[in-house]
Amino acid sequence: MFDVILLRLDAPMISFGTTVIDNYGEIQEFPALSMLTGLFGNALGFEHTDFEKLSSLQERIRYAVRCDRPGRHIMDFQTVDLGQPFMACDGWTTRGEVQKRKGEKHTREGTHLRYRNYWADSVYTVAVTLDPPLSDAKGRPSMADLEKALIEPYRPLFIGRKNCLPANPIFLGRQKASSLLECLREAPALPENRVPKNFDTYSVWWFDKDDWADKLYDTFSVCDVCDWANQIHVGNRLAYHGCLFLPIEEEEEVIDAS
Repeated sequence: MFDVILLRLDAPMISFGTTVIDNYGEIQEFPALSMLTGLFGNALGFEHTDFEKLSSLQERIRYAVRCDRPGRHIMDFQTVDLGQPFMACDGWTTRGEVQKRKGEKHTREGTHLRYRNYWADSVYTVAVTLDPPLSDAKGRPSMADLEKALIEPYRPLFIGRKNCLPANPIFLGRQKASSLLECLREAPALPENRVPKNFDTYSVWWFDKDDWADKLYDTFSVCDVCDWANQIHVGNRLAYHGCLFLPIEEEEEVIDAS
């Protein structure tokens, strides 16, 4: 048995980013390891330049994902002229610190076109653990540190992109479990009024083959490990996809005493 933190990713728009192709921001059906690392790092107060902290955190994350409400795919067309005078002004962060606009000269001039993809009106539950779970002499965060940060984050949290603001608190709970998928099987489902009709089979994704007892699953390759110092994704790892059936709640027997 080990500690597991449950997350509920619930937002009007969610961006599970994957490989960017030219000016097209593509998405996949589940959160990438790098996305969760960035989410946790943001909650813990890490900076973009904390390469070692982010890399160490990324190496420790183990997780599995359950889709509670399949969303619909939408694409956002974005256009901006970074050469406009007001775009050169400094911005302010949520902590009252001035944020300078950076980048080469060519990135600040001319009109830029972007196509960004999102999942609209979808909900996911994520079971996460850290390996090892406790902090050590290197100052790595513990499960308790992560729980506290998700409840009271250092900065406002978003799901994939800054415009993907959560509709509800991300932290759902913490419990003991023998496996991440078993934790997802027992995790609370959405209220009936938020679940599509005839929806009883939940898609799940995980990264440790031993977590799965059923013989039926799909295997595929993902490139979601970030080289934080160079801001690129590197290497491939195996991912697994299957279908999970949640336990049926038994109705209480009503005894007629008349």
